[in-house]
Amino acid sequence: MLNDFSFTVPQEIIFGVGSLKKLPDILKKNKAKKVLLISDRGLEKLGVVEKVSKIVTESGLEFESFLDVEANPSCETVDAATALYKDCGATALIALGGGSPMDVAKAVGVLAVYGGSITEYEGAAKVPGKIVPIIAIPTTAGTGSETTPFVVITDRSKNYKLTVFSYETIPAYALLDPDMITSLPPHIAASTGIDALIHAVESYISKWASPFSDAMGEKAMELIGKNIRPFVSDRSNVEAASAMLQGSMFAGIAFGWARLGNTHAMAHPLGGFFNVPHGVANAVLLPTVLEYNALADRGRYEVIYNYIKAGRGSLDRFTPDILVDEVKRLCASFNIPKNLTEVGVTADKIHDMSVDAMKSGNVTVNPRHTTLADIEALYTKAM
Repeated sequence: MLNDFSFTVPQEIIFGVGSLKKLPDILKKNKAKKVLLISDRGLEKLGVVEKVSKIVTESGLEFESFLDVEANPSCETVDAATALYKDCGATALIALGGGSPMDVAKAVGVLAVYGGSITEYEGAAKVPGKIVPIIAIPTTAGTGSETTPFVVITDRSKNYKLTVFSYETIPAYALLDPDMITSLPPHIAASTGIDALIHAVESYISKWASPFSDAMGEKAMELIGKNIRPFVSDRSNVEAASAMLQGSMFAGIAFGWARLGNTHAMAHPLGGFFNVPHGVANAVLLPTVLEYNALADRGRYEVIYNYIKAGRGSLDRFTPDILVDEVKRLCASFNIPKNLTEVGVTADKIHDMSVDAMKSGNVTVNPRHTTLADIEALYTKAM
């Protein structure tokens, strides 16, 4: 029996090699005379920020930048960026980077219109209406944040990652230029690529999955499964980069409408308590969660396996552990840590992390029913 479902794609998505040059046209279309770019110092050092700012300023538009976005960005960072947005008189935002700059830009877009603290918008449907226009330019493939209705911000006072869930926060434009990801370091290409794959996988097995999200998720798995290995091996491979960027985007759309599962619910506390990079946290947890969810598999594990397998032929008989083993091999080939201990997690925080993980709406759509004790057991096993 199918779930009832509805969907919209409330944004303009522009893909193409060199499509970054269309940025001034988008800004002028929105009558933006001054724009605030939100990014990070790493992209500044790589020259990516300068590349974007040059395109904007040469078109005659005024430009300001906020570059102090950190991994797992905090409420304080959002407040500082919002203050700059208001002070400089900007009327539009450019979000340049991975998930962190995009989350900050979305939060600024909310607060610049409606005020208050981002903590006041935690949960679902708390954003009253349209926010500041955002042009999202991903530099990883990736978080898929350029297409999603989620904003994840860390409340440092509680070591807690809060999530704002509102379709109003989806950027007005997603500008996907493969040239922007061809200089990624291999470890970033690997962890963000696995993250994109997990978005597709978790949305595909979610209780909220629908024919629409399935279509997006399967296309994402096809593109990522075929191209993640060649892309990590050689980021200058434009064909692989293009496929990864598209796959990340489709995966983002899929989980925007089907949500995720225990992997992401458990990954967020790892960022809050131990500052583990989001993609790494997900990659370490995925095999353990897949083993747990195997009991609820309804034939989808084999579909996933066929998309991501590394050139192996057909199987006489598929069992869920075959997918788990393939995921472990994939992560190992990218030198992703094997367990939580290797990324600095300590057992004394398992209970507190589990309590936070249970606050995530992703647990409720995980294919296998999950309790607090189950989450604690999964963390312990992943150690």
